[in-house]
Amino acid sequence: MGILYEDAVLIKQGERAGEETVITVNCPDKTGLGCDLCRIILLFGLSIARGDVSTDGKWCYLVFWVLGTPTTKWNLLKKRLVEVCPSCTPAVSEIYYYRPEFQQPKPPEVFLLKFWCYYDRKGILHDVTKVLYELELTIKKVKVSTAPDGRVMDLFFVTDTRELLHTKKRQEETRSQLKAVLEDAMISCEIDQAGPDVTACPQGSSFLPSAITEDMFSLELAKEHHSGVLASDISITVDNYLSPSHTLVHILCRDHKGLIYDIMRTLKDYNIQISYGRFFANPKGYCELDLFIMQADGKKIVDPEKQNSLCSRLRMELARPVRVDMVSRGPDTELLVANPVELSGRGRPRVFYDITLALKVINTRNFSVEIGRHRIHDREWEVYRVLLDEGDGCSWPRKEIKECVTKKLMGWD
Repeated sequence: MGILYEDAVLIKQGERAGEETVITVNCPDKTGLGCDLCRIILLFGLSIARGDVSTDGKWCYLVFWVLGTPTTKWNLLKKRLVEVCPSCTPAVSEIYYYRPEFQQPKPPEVFLLKFWCYYDRKGILHDVTKVLYELELTIKKVKVSTAPDGRVMDLFFVTDTRELLHTKKRQEETRSQLKAVLEDAMISCEIDQAGPDVTACPQGSSFLPSAITEDMFSLELAKEHHSGVLASDISITVDNYLSPSHTLVHILCRDHKGLIYDIMRTLKDYNIQISYGRFFANPKGYCELDLFIMQADGKKIVDPEKQNSLCSRLRMELARPVRVDMVSRGPDTELLVANPVELSGRGRPRVFYDITLALKVINTRNFSVEIGRHRIHDREWEVYRVLLDEGDGCSWPRKEIKECVTKKLMGWD
């Protein structure tokens, strides 16, 4: 037996403002599916209030209670969630069956979006970023620079979720949306396919001082972090006695934006399957999870070293899902934000969106922006470097800028 493909994902919106929307996913299972689903939910700016996950290893059933906004595109969300569910093969009777996936999808085409503006203004970078997110253009790399005469050149390397940016219609839609937000400031806008060197996503070429990498990218868990999360705010226990076939992991920690995604991506990177899980956020700002898990070989995690390794990684990812710092770059100030990249090669959603929004809120301009990837401590990191303009009446102390950006990224504002 099977289910209709369109019923793999069902979304029941809340009847009143502020009421939770229920997302139900019923489809063939695969290791990491929970991570892929939570990543899309985070990408759409939704927060997960509670959830329930169960699978027999072949078929899974997941329910998420989420909080959206009046502008949430629920139909588009459903479409994107269906796309990450394992492929099914249609039969004549319109019943769809699971088909194993042996081939990885080819990397999406990367396009260079280049435009000039007559002048800069506070918040312009976020306005552009917001348009690109709404158009479902994924930002891979950015380079923003201000010329001595005040003109601004923006280079955005993007991929198109809809895979239509090579068409004239899609390019005209993109230019029109950018023109609407930039108005008379925009001089020109060009869209071209990027070269193979960009498509290959090379490592970041800009140099990161060792003093920064040692502190910012440390894999050690201190008692307190710059993100504001205390080590004492995180409790992780492992139980191998409650279930005869699964290891129970109980987590209690301070809630933050993307918390369920951070847990799911960690388990995915460890190739661990969740057979049953339940989680919820309480009114005090904490999230509690019970996860019954097993290794890829279908066995419990009984090795103490493996248990300690998994728990240590989970604590670190929950304490520091993103790293934020302010450093001196000659006479100027640079904002650094970094997040780990999944083993699948995907970075954390909405990071650049939240950075630019935070800077817009505090009326802070930037001279230049660079996004690159660096391999540090045997992990790949996505690093955002924003050179700030501290003139023109900008009097925010570094500590307050860092705090504002951190709160926006963690969803604590």
